[in-house]
Amino acid sequence: MKRYGLIGFPLSHSFSLKYFSEKFDREGLREAVYQNFEIKDIDDLPSLLETYPDLLGLNVTIPYKEQVKKYVDALDHSAEKVGAVNVIKILPDRKKIGYNSDYYGFRTSLEHWLGTTVSSIKALVLGSGGASKAVQVVLDDCNIAFDIVSRNKGKGNYDYYDLIEAPEIIENHKLIINTSPLGMYPHVNEAPHLPYEVLGKDHFLYDLIYNPAVTLFLKKGKDHEANVKNGLEMLELQAEKSWEIWNE
Repeated sequence: MKRYGLIGFPLSHSFSLKYFSEKFDREGLREAVYQNFEIKDIDDLPSLLETYPDLLGLNVTIPYKEQVKKYVDALDHSAEKVGAVNVIKILPDRKKIGYNSDYYGFRTSLEHWLGTTVSSIKALVLGSGGASKAVQVVLDDCNIAFDIVSRNKGKGNYDYYDLIEAPEIIENHKLIINTSPLGMYPHVNEAPHLPYEVLGKDHFLYDLIYNPAVTLFLKKGKDHEANVKNGLEMLELQAEKSWEIWNE
């Protein structure tokens, strides 16, 4: 048995289980299985690994992408660069190597959407967690200037109150990327607190959330003629990158 899985909490929103189960069926990988491992504390990871000694790889999601670093034996350059881990490869000697495939998934999907010449645009990154870190590195590498918006102003350039008080911030940042879980199923009636009325045709709203397909954040953008994209393509790309990492 080749066992893989996902750790996080909660996992009611999980994309990975369905994606990999369908992949294994489609490709006839009968010895492979993918499971959700909903752990309430990252310190439960060692006991999980003891329970499943045949685990070959894990995906890591909210809220453990940064916390999990203390439980890996080494970081690949991708995880070092981003500062967060969303893929763990477990070697035959049970050593654990941390990787980041969010970078690849986000960058590739962003370039598919906007092309490679977007350096003239300014971006706002909503959120300052593990997913935000991958987005920030991509924007840096693409020469896209950006500011960070966080509930905790000490972690960003602005907080959400600043955006309401100074809507010109939104007007001057044409690419807005939601890396927070606001609006994720089942909390579909939530959205980042923004002055959506100043959005227009020249704005691009990217939501890393993929469930629901159209979050309230994206719906409010569409209502003001902004261009919108959800995180499904990014998730598919990073999932395939995970599979590549586990099998290289």
